[in-house]
Amino acid sequence: MTPCSVAHMAELAVLQVVGSEPEAEIIISLLRSEGIQAIAQKTNFAVGLADASSSGAGPREILVHEENLARAREVLEQQPPI
Repeated sequence: MTPCSVAHMAELAVLQVVGSEPEAEIIISLLRSEGIQAIAQKTNFAVGLADASSSGAGPREILVHEENLARAREVLEQQPPI
């Protein structure tokens, strides 16, 4: 990993942890519609699951740039409960 990519990763903050990949994709789509870039990655717990490494199973962390964290939280808080 290059120093540039390590520095770039340090700028990311965990917005929320969700239970599955489809749930993460819904939230990421919502954030992107508000102009906030976001990505999802498996949590450390999900990576350790034997069957999760090749599937969409397991929890995901939703990551945003630190400078967008407060706005991303506001966007999620404005959503009606499901």
